[in-house]
Amino acid sequence: MRISATALAAATVFAMAPAASAAPPDAVATESPAAAGVTLKVSATAAETLGASRQSLVDAVAADALGRSVDGRGVAKSIALGNLAAQGRKVVVDVRSAVPGWARGVAYVEAPATPDAHPEGWLYIARYTNGHWVSGVEGDSEFAEYVGSSPLVGAAERRTMSAYAKHQTATTMGTTANTGGLLLPWMPDYYMTVTGGPHASDGVNGYWSSLDLAGGNASGRVRSSRDGTATSMCGAGRGWTRVIHPNGFSTDYYHMWNATYYNGTPVGSSALLGNIGTDVCAGGSASGAHVHWSLRTYDANYNGAYTWLHGRTIGGWTWWNGASQYQGCATRLGVTACPGTAIYNRTS
Repeated sequence: MRISATALAAATVFAMAPAASAAPPDAVATESPAAAGVTLKVSATAAETLGASRQSLVDAVAADALGRSVDGRGVAKSIALGNLAAQGRKVVVDVRSAVPGWARGVAYVEAPATPDAHPEGWLYIARYTNGHWVSGVEGDSEFAEYVGSSPLVGAAERRTMSAYAKHQTATTMGTTANTGGLLLPWMPDYYMTVTGGPHASDGVNGYWSSLDLAGGNASGRVRSSRDGTATSMCGAGRGWTRVIHPNGFSTDYYHMWNATYYNGTPVGSSALLGNIGTDVCAGGSASGAHVHWSLRTYDANYNGAYTWLHGRTIGGWTWWNGASQYQGCATRLGVTACPGTAIYNRTS
């Protein structure tokens, strides 16, 4: 989430940004408190479909999301929500689509408004059965089952999501794993500046999976690291997008502005996602315009987790941890690029 003075200067090299995609019909959601510490986003059409069962859906999804979060894991839901509320944070359940018996969308736990913080978020699918909603967020066995059976998952998205689950093997988990040709998040043969080397997604916990990037001659435009299916985690125009790739990995992009709206949408490699920015639609902070890019991997149960960059090649550069977070560098053909260095995005 950090950005240097040099990178701030470079980040001013902007061309006119493309207009953000218009939200699809009925995608502007009504946002309201669903329960203490939980906010519901739902379109009018989805709300009408859900009817009186809406609250039980929100309760089920929020409980699942909290159970997978750093703040809620192993803690009673009421206590976790109380702790979040004391920090001015909440759980957001966004219902993107619903048909009788099924609902799907995005859920996330907001990050604290502190430097380097980053939210946690999941796609979810839920099914109404035996008088109640059974939710599955990424990583639950229910989610894996529903990917294959829900009418709300399109054929292209189902192929992509099934493919990434099948690709999770011991080889893909190795420290020198081939990432299937993933690019850095801008156009090939253009450059941006590394403003933060490998670090944890939230700046504190877990594998050092993330990079901060800004400036350069790519007009500030953030693009998908590979083909896959894209979802705007915060909704239309907001700055957090997840792209699931058919190779066992997905990539997250945070802090964008003027973001294109995607909702489980097939995209090609280098598809336009938005522009580097300072958006904090799900919490955290940003001291200057940049993209916080993160690498995730999956197991056969669709359990997504941020994974290490150390020893992996992205955009033609092999990334290495430093002595501490943000200090790591990349190497390519005998050249070493540390924070403050402009690097070209290479396909080989």
